[in-house]
Amino acid sequence: MTNPYFQSPNPALDLVLHRVVGVPCEHVWAAWTQPELLMPWFCPLPWKTIECEIDLRPGGQFRTVMQSPEGEKFPNAGCYLDIVPGRRLVWTGALSPGFRPADPTPGMPTITAIIEMEPTGANGASTRYTATSLHSSLEATKQHAAMGFHSGWSTALDQMVAAIKHQLARA
Repeated sequence: MTNPYFQSPNPALDLVLHRVVGVPCEHVWAAWTQPELLMPWFCPLPWKTIECEIDLRPGGQFRTVMQSPEGEKFPNAGCYLDIVPGRRLVWTGALSPGFRPADPTPGMPTITAIIEMEPTGANGASTRYTATSLHSSLEATKQHAAMGFHSGWSTALDQMVAAIKHQLARA
């Protein structure tokens, strides 16, 4: 899928996770857009996502609260910029709902996230999945990488796939 936001990732400023996962695209979309489906997998265990609000429209809110194993809470809020149903979600922590400027979260890099998904494989049984995290500076990119972008987002994706497979097996 062509991304209208940039031609190609900037290796100095963008972190990218790209994989093909063995679950249908419509289930990946649902896992990203329905709070009750997002909360079980969104952060690597033993962390938990204890709150989630999704207002799926440009200018709408994407908000989660993650909780550490010690019980410390970490709120994250942002604003959806673009939504292509079933294919792409774009949100940023630089804006609050309604496109209002947001105050930065202390100690956290402000990102714009792009989640892209495309059916692949026989009869669309798999999904080509790309998560891109855009940063404003080399320092912010390094901070996010050091916080575990690749391992954390990969683990969360594995948890999402496992949750979807569990859901499909029960259906």
